[in-house]
Amino acid sequence: MTDQLQETSTSGRVEHTLAAIWRGGDDVSLESVPVPPLEPGEVLVRVTLATVCGSDRHTVSGRRAQPCPSILGHETVGHIVAFGGDDELQSVDGQQLHVGQRVIWSETLPCGTCDRCVAGVTAKCRTVRKAGHEAYDSSWALSGGYAEHVLLPRGMPVAVVDDDVSDALAAPAACATATVMAVIERAMPIAGKRLVVIGAGMLGLTALAAAADADASSVTAVDPAAERREMAKQFGATTVVASIGEVEQCDVLIELSGKAAALQEGIGKLDVGGVAIFAGSVAPDGDIAVDPESVVRRHLSFRGVHNYEPRHLIQALDFLQRSNGRFPWTDLVAEPVPLDRIGDLLTGAPGSKPRYSIAP
Repeated sequence: MTDQLQETSTSGRVEHTLAAIWRGGDDVSLESVPVPPLEPGEVLVRVTLATVCGSDRHTVSGRRAQPCPSILGHETVGHIVAFGGDDELQSVDGQQLHVGQRVIWSETLPCGTCDRCVAGVTAKCRTVRKAGHEAYDSSWALSGGYAEHVLLPRGMPVAVVDDDVSDALAAPAACATATVMAVIERAMPIAGKRLVVIGAGMLGLTALAAAADADASSVTAVDPAAERREMAKQFGATTVVASIGEVEQCDVLIELSGKAAALQEGIGKLDVGGVAIFAGSVAPDGDIAVDPESVVRRHLSFRGVHNYEPRHLIQALDFLQRSNGRFPWTDLVAEPVPLDRIGDLLTGAPGSKPRYSIAP
């Protein structure tokens, strides 16, 4: 069926592709959709693997606002199949792009000219567009990875994936791993520090490994799930506990569970000069109370992280490459299923691994 729906003209241009369109609730339908002619600076990528981020499951369940209908999916790896125009396009690390390269791309597409972009905070661009988050009836219909092809607009940060980084490592790098690189950067310096990570899901496990890689003196994983605590031991955790109440003190607290109560208790565990990174609270989960006097007397710092910058894509791939033999990264991603199963992955019960995947 896929070969029949992926129609091309006599010139070889891809004219139609197969995509899973989310139309609200648990309605996800596979449809043959048109691929527009490429404009100068645009890139067409054939998807080889896409992993399912928890935020997409939140979208389908109604916990998170998202334009609808849309093609979801923002953890994606694929091969370049075509360019628009004759532009000499480059990756974020300066490599010239060409057809056949395996690439990942940023979750965010910034304008590059607003005050936030000029200040280096492109993730918070005033007119930011996001891969896998755009309306199907917008000018960027093919923005999501749950499809056979993705169209990358002009200006999209792209990173080339080396041959020794598998698809299962590369796809999550476009969201989970790159986000963790931004988190670790905000938490620096880490070497010699006592670090605690709340939540041992995909981001939490990656953060544990990154903290170990950055030479933290101790790395504690906090998660109520016994299977996640066991997995944390394989990703750099020197200590695993079921609740933050079991932690004595720490220098760096990284919150990735999205649970306000855990964050509230975790702040109380920070030693003098401690730093708390808020990164998991991407959906409402209640307020926390902060005692200003305690913050002053303990010299505490609170920092928020949401999304990441283009440099973090490169850092993510470099980190995965050098740590591939140290941590069992491929154990985090389930074997891929066909694109027509994506509806089940978005609405079904969570599996035993942090990431589902599809191979269109």
